[in-house]
Amino acid sequence: MTKLTLGSHPFLLGFEQLERLVERTAKSGNEGYPPFNIEQTRDHAYRITLAVAGFRDEDMSITVEDRQLVIRGRQPEDEGDRVFLHRGIAGRQFQRSFVMADGVDVVGATMENGLLHVDLERAQPETVVQTIQINKQA
Repeated sequence: MTKLTLGSHPFLLGFEQLERLVERTAKSGNEGYPPFNIEQTRDHAYRITLAVAGFRDEDMSITVEDRQLVIRGRQPEDEGDRVFLHRGIAGRQFQRSFVMADGVDVVGATMENGLLHVDLERAQPETVVQTIQINKQA
């Protein structure tokens, strides 16, 4: 028996990229840090919120690489002048990736009370009606 993949289904002609996006999303090893929410703020607008307590604006970077939103955070090393009796708050780096659909763009990012908000918006394409001429055979 042959394996029928998503991109080879006869009703999904031209959607091979969708299968690649699904595979890339499954392979992105998001270990759960930092925790995040994804919410729909309007009909075609979304917001990703990451809990990044302890990070400053300059400790983080947000990039879009090949339709993939990548958020990275790296805290500076301690200078060594602090003596911890107990260290329960880990200062570690992170990378979170989100695959964005075609037509979705990042419109802004804000930091508020230890939460990083990344706002996304989906552009609405104009509806195009195309009439196909039927030719007669001679």
